[in-house]
Amino acid sequence: MKGVIRFGKNGKLSPRFIGPFEILDKVGKVAYHLALPLALAETHNVFHISMLRKYLSDPTHVLNYESLGLKQDLSYDKQPMQIIERGIKELRSKRIPLVKVLWRNGSVKEATWELEEDMKARYPELFGT
Repeated sequence: MKGVIRFGKNGKLSPRFIGPFEILDKVGKVAYHLALPLALAETHNVFHISMLRKYLSDPTHVLNYESLGLKQDLSYDKQPMQIIERGIKELRSKRIPLVKVLWRNGSVKEATWELEEDMKARYPELFGT
């Protein structure tokens, strides 16, 4: 699997699961033809069964597929939602103010520490003034 490019990225951080999609038909004994959204039109739509995850049918489970706004190169822009925490990184001779940012389409675990001055320059609406 070394060097395999999945959805425009390679390495450990390449996406391994992108969402539930409808199976259109079976191709041979071990492959399936999937109904992919237009955002993934450049991706081949026939997958081996080893690449698919099992789904147990549950009538109360409603799947909502929310589009991420993928670009042509299968990347998307992250938009910040709010500042969760403030902190200061202390070095020997200076102090660097940081903010922990919660991004749209991400969980609290995926929040990142960013430089406060960069975030104020790019997203002044997060700071109120």
